Amino acid sequence: MPITSKHILISRTDNIGDIVLTLPMAARLKQLNPGVKISLLCRRYAADVVRYCDDIDEVVEEENVADDLVGFLRGSDIDTVILAQPNRELAKAAFFARVKHRIGNARQKVYQLIYCNDRVRFSKGLSENHESQINFEFLRPYGDDHIPTREEIPDLYHFTVPRDEEIAAGFAPYQFNLILHTKSNGHGREWPVDYYVALAQALGQQAGVRIWLTGSTGEGEWLQQHAPALLALPNVTNTCGSMSLARLTQFIAQADGLIASGTGPLHLSAAIGQRTLGLFPPTRPMHPGRWAALGKRASNLCTDQASCPGCEKLRIMTCDCMRRITPDQVLAVVSGWIEEKATGA
Repeated sequence: MPITSKHILISRTDNIGDIVLTLPMAARLKQLNPGVKISLLCRRYAADVVRYCDDIDEVVEEENVADDLVGFLRGSDIDTVILAQPNRELAKAAFFARVKHRIGNARQKVYQLIYCNDRVRFSKGLSENHESQINFEFLRPYGDDHIPTREEIPDLYHFTVPRDEEIAAGFAPYQFNLILHTKSNGHGREWPVDYYVALAQALGQQAGVRIWLTGSTGEGEWLQQHAPALLALPNVTNTCGSMSLARLTQFIAQADGLIASGTGPLHLSAAIGQRTLGLFPPTRPMHPGRWAALGKRASNLCTDQASCPGCEKLRIMTCDCMRRITPDQVLAVVSGWIEEKATGA
């Protein structure tokens, strides 16, 4: 018999990209359970971004409750926990706190078979679905076996990102503000940095186009060491390490477009409706079939050639697969964006 819920806690305590790809599931839960309250458990660094999502009613920071998860659950009115990511301590706590519905993937971890009572069973490795689609497997206990198409996913994102006037003032002198998030924090195969240099040089020929580099402090240091030519270009501003994740979200929302490989800011940009271009290798499990940017103004580029030899086992930042996505291909997309904005489309 299908379950119903009044207050659902979704657990996703890993990276922002994974969290973003979980949010369409929250929108669907609102449809399945009218009036339901949805809380999301995440790490503190991501909390303010999750608060921008209209489908999340409350954000629970893991650092505030980790020492007494049982007490937290007993003191709440949470009647359902969804382990969207394996979490032994939360699964155990939900069991001992007697949370009515405990949803987890019994194929992932033995402890989820023990502590969860509304179990689902699926294998990500065998799935042809996108990561955001795979999350809908957790809704089967509600009697919902519909997996949205990739085209339907963007309509399940609902964000309200507050405008920042300081950011607006920084963007105001330029006709088109393009963000390049060149690094992936080790989470995806990267487009070659010399290709970013070539792209920035080509865009330097177009009046009014400003390029903003985003990333962590460490990624900014990497660029200083390995891409001084990019940082030296007169149309490029380096902002690496200068923003919190929440402010980066505002920065992305107020810009005119973003380019990145398979990393969190790519998915965030697509989800909030920004012009977004994802760059991917054809190699599983890094391929766009699993990790493409899905958004109303998102697109992706991937070579149509076979993966380079041994690609799936390579422990390198970039490879020949990524080199087959040329700067001219990316420039064509950006030129289309610039024309689109100029014509008000």
